[in-house]
Formats: sequence, structure tokens, C-alpha cells
Amino acid sequence: MKRLKDSLKDIGRYPSAIIGLLIVLFLVLFSFYTMWKIPYSDAIKMWRASESVVYKNPKNARPIWVNWFRKAKLPASADVIAGEDDSFTKESTPRSGGGNTIEFVYTFDFNYDEFPQDIFVYFTSNYETKNPFISMSLVTPSGENIKITDTGITRYQNYRFEQDENLRTRLKRLHRGNEPATAMQGLFTKLGSDPVEIDKGTYQLIIQATTFEEGSDVNAELITHGKVFGFFGTDHLRRDLKVAMMWGAPIALAFGLTAALGTAVITMFISAIGTWFGGWLDELIQRITEVNMVIPYFAVLIMVGTFYSRSIWTLLLVTILLNMFSASIKSQRAIFLQVKESTYIEAAIAYGASDLRIVTRYMIPRVIPMIIPGLVSAVPSYVFLEASLALLGLGDPSIPTWGKVINDARMYGAHYQGMYYWILEPAVFLMITGLGFALLGFALDRIFNPRLRGM
Repeated sequence: MKRLKDSLKDIGRYPSAIIGLLIVLFLVLFSFYTMWKIPYSDAIKMWRASESVVYKNPKNARPIWVNWFRKAKLPASADVIAGEDDSFTKESTPRSGGGNTIEFVYTFDFNYDEFPQDIFVYFTSNYETKNPFISMSLVTPSGENIKITDTGITRYQNYRFEQDENLRTRLKRLHRGNEPATAMQGLFTKLGSDPVEIDKGTYQLIIQATTFEEGSDVNAELITHGKVFGFFGTDHLRRDLKVAMMWGAPIALAFGLTAALGTAVITMFISAIGTWFGGWLDELIQRITEVNMVIPYFAVLIMVGTFYSRSIWTLLLVTILLNMFSASIKSQRAIFLQVKESTYIEAAIAYGASDLRIVTRYMIPRVIPMIIPGLVSAVPSYVFLEASLALLGLGDPSIPTWGKVINDARMYGAHYQGMYYWILEPAVFLMITGLGFALLGFALDRIFNPRLRGM
């Protein structure tokens, strides 16, 4: 153990080790932050994409940072509740015949070069028998007052601009010969412009609600589905990719570290026991290892995922079982054979130490420093293994992982639609993870391997 501590002190001599260690520490801290910020139960609920969760998210929206690199700016998404934001005001005035007249005014600037996907208004109201009535209009920067709708509302009702055929008909009449393709294009285009010109400036959406009973009230929430959303964007199911990007880190580290540590520890014990007892036991372990070395374990994992279970923990268990008789047993056996002939082992035998004590207290500690570099370097290979299985459609469908995001992007043609963020974001996280552990593992190999220290 003293040798192990002395060797770890040498990490500061290698810049690559420091960089790798910083990356690994960042991933670990990021994983703990993710588990605190988005609890696992909430992450699974958000990833299952029920309408009550994702209704505020636009479909296939790019991340907000794409606007930093574009000359033509894409419209951002928004979610405001009346009375909770200065831009969306609510004023209520009593009516002489009973009830109230409620005016909502949403003021916003639109200075983008493309049209939003849609605008929603979610109304909630309370009444006994007579439901409230609402009238909605949009005042444009050019001074036009465009009527949106006049309709009665129920206790829970949403109004979607793009689904109102009456609104589309009115907008076609307003634009005459230059008919808009969508309601959004009709609302945000200057009347009479040819070619189409976006009417940039300050808009006001005015909603007048009338209630007919004492105590009756109306509230409104306005959601704009733009073409950019959040820092990671959304997918075809309107899921915020932030969930998969953040939760991909703890899942990848849990899978990679558990597989690497479990395989290394089990392999070390098997090798030590076989070397110490020798005879038929050692021969059996060597023959099993040789057979296992020619088995394509990735193909076996594909079969397990196809015919048995795609659970990430089942795949992890199979990965450990298939790798515990890996080729490293032979290299460790060579080291244990040298340790077995050491004088302190003879001394331990002389004072009556048990076989278990000799293996666990005198043989294995001598090998631990030598397996640490390999253990660290093996982590990214297992991380990429899980991502590869997910990319083939064999990942756990209920868990948000980086590989699952890449698979979804491939399945739904993200590259054909120009949504490169959908592929690049998880790929960058995978590369950073691999780089961090690789740099740290190579540096540790130099530290613990005397033959490499001068290289």
C-alpha cells in the first residue's frame, strides 16, 4: 500500500494525468448534480414523454446556442402565465349584470427571421352553469388588429392557433393574393408584402374574457413553440434532450465503472487462486480462459438483448460474466507466479498462515498497483459498449442514455433534416468521457510500470 501511495503522488508530474483527472472529476460531480437536480423518477417520467409533461416543448427544436452562429435568427420558445410575468398582465373589472370582464395583454418582441411553429393558450376557468366567453386579437407592429377568435371556453381548454381553420381563412382573406402557408406565417407577415416580409417589432396579444357568474374567474397560460428550445434542444417526441444529456453521465459512469471494477476484481481473485493452488484448478482456469478469449462477447450481448432482456443491469451482469475469464488472467498469473516464490510467502507458510490469508493479504496487494491503469483504461470501453448496444436498438428503452439519443437520431433521420445537434451532443459527451479516462489510464500506466517511466 505504501508503494501505491507513493506512485499516486507522481500523478502531478504528468500533465495528461491532471487533465484526465479533472475530466473524470467533472463527470463525477456532474453526475451527482444531475441526480440532485433531476431525480431519477422525474427523469423517467420526462423521458416517457406523456402529453402532460412535454406539451410545453416544441418538436425537433434546435438548442438556443445555434442562434450564436446563424445570421438568420430562429424564434425562441416561451412559456408565460398571466399575472406572473410583467409581459403578460391580467386586469379584472366587475360587470353590472354580474360576473367580470377580464383583460389579458401579452406584450412581446419578435425580431426573428423565421416563423414559430405554433402558439397555444391554455385556459382554466371556474363557473357553475354559464361558461365564460373569450375574444382574442393580435396587434402587429404595423398597427394591424387581427381578430383571432371569439369562443366560449370550458373549465380546461386550450386554443391552438395552427388548428383553427377559421383563423386560417381570415388570414388568407387579409393577405389576398399572397396566401400564407400557415397561421404563423399569416400572423407575423406584413400585409401586402411580396415577397413575404416578416413584420418585426413589438406585438400585443389581447384576450378579453367575460364571465357571467359571481366568483367566476379565468386564467391563461401562453406557450410559444419556437424553433429553438433550451441548451440541448428537443427530439421528435418533444422530449427535452437535457434529460438524456445529463442522466447519460451517471448511467455511463455506473455502467463503465461497475463493469471495469467488477471484472478486474473477479479476474484478479480467480488468477490468484488458480496460481496459488495450481494443479487441476489452475489448468481448468487456463482452459476456460482460452475458450472465453475466442468467444465474441459483443455478439453474445446482442443475442441477450434480442432474445432475453434489454435491461441495462442484465447487460451489465452478462458483461462482467463474459469478461471475468479475460486474457488478463494470463498476464496476472505470470506476476502471481513470481510473487508465489517470494521469501515473505515462504515466511507466511512457515508461521502457519492459511491459504485465504496468503492469497488476500500477501499476493493480491502486490498486484493491485499493476491492475489500476488497466482498470481505469477499461472504463471507456464499457461505456462505448453500452452506447453501441443502444445504437443497435438493444439499449434499455426506459432509461435516457447517450447511445439511446444517437439511435433515435439515426432512426428518425436527424442528419437528413439538418438536426446535427441531436447526434453531436451525445457524441461529444462520449468522446469527453473516453478522453478523460484514457488520459488518466495512460498516465497511470507510466507511473506504475517502471519500464515506461522514462518514455
